[in-house]
Amino acid sequence: MVGNTFGRIFRITTSGESYGGGFRKHLKIPKELFGGLLTIVDGVPPGIKLTPDMIQRELDKRKPGQSKLDSPRKETDRVYIFSGVMEHDLTTGAPVGLVIPNVDIQDIHIKQYEEYKDIIRPGHAEYGFFKKYGQYADWTGAGRASGRETASRVAGGAVAKAILNKMGIDVIGYVIESHGIRAGFVSYEMARKNYRKNELNCPDLKKADEMIKDILAVKEEGDTAGGVIEVIVKGVPAGLGEPVFDKISARLGYAIMGIGAVKGMEIGSGFEMARMKGSESNDPAYIDKKSGRVRFRTNHAGGILGGISTGEEIRIRVAVKPTPTISVPQETVDMLKEKNVTLKPITRRDPSICPRIYPVCEAMVRCVILDLIYMAKGYEAVAGIDKKWTNL
Repeated sequence: MVGNTFGRIFRITTSGESYGGGFRKHLKIPKELFGGLLTIVDGVPPGIKLTPDMIQRELDKRKPGQSKLDSPRKETDRVYIFSGVMEHDLTTGAPVGLVIPNVDIQDIHIKQYEEYKDIIRPGHAEYGFFKKYGQYADWTGAGRASGRETASRVAGGAVAKAILNKMGIDVIGYVIESHGIRAGFVSYEMARKNYRKNELNCPDLKKADEMIKDILAVKEEGDTAGGVIEVIVKGVPAGLGEPVFDKISARLGYAIMGIGAVKGMEIGSGFEMARMKGSESNDPAYIDKKSGRVRFRTNHAGGILGGISTGEEIRIRVAVKPTPTISVPQETVDMLKEKNVTLKPITRRDPSICPRIYPVCEAMVRCVILDLIYMAKGYEAVAGIDKKWTNL
């Protein structure tokens, strides 16, 4: 298996599975070493304050079992820093290593997965895993295809956040739509004011109540609901991104589309621009007298033009599919017996992925922004561009 490292200068490498450790509990080793998730973070500068609590606050946003909108799986997602941080909780410049042990790996749940390990669960990755790994594919909780894998990303994104905070760059994600129920326009100020004010983390508090009631109704049916996450990046400098293949939009797409359950992403006005005239979609530029810099009257472009950041807030929206594990009977195939069967899973699941996926989106966006800042600063150091242009 390849493709477990993201980034060029600021890089995260992850490993671990959903029920990793479930088959190692008989060994005479500490339970924290049975199995879990690992994250190695390269490109962390020295002297950055980094504590387990800082990372834990991000992990707590996505851990399961916190509300009726989550999977009942009881994972603590407790993180341990095992390298790259020394005296006074300051980074040394060496790779930062993070460990998140699995704790809820009970035999009863492993047995549930074993009962249909040869069956393709509709909407899951089993068929691709069968084609790629054959009989050796990890069948317990979907392995690396499980949503649990994203805890590693959130841990890496928490390290990026510690660095971006020193630069005054804020990344905030939230639910803007659930099962067709959509919130109104959310400003950065509104998103920050109402951040995590409800179990769904929707800043439109009235619409949030409507969304939550709907998700719980869908849950009672044994079904699940999809939705949309919106992410705003505030304070990002102009000039990030490389034309053609390494546009900031392309890097964001690579990061976001690599998250399980994500089926689409749009920037700024996105698909709505297909319904506009050029005179409507273009963002008029002007010189801001207070800062002396170029600003834009509108932001249909979502803070990106030509694949390069404009200095306006970056705004993206992410389409999240319904949790594929449902209790409604579905037609499928038993790969071992090579015959059609009907499946009705009984394992634990989230009635909606949205309440726990927004911190994953935040984390991946942070990794992209920081990586591109490193690249931009390196380029500026040798390019010698006249300050007249870089200051405008």
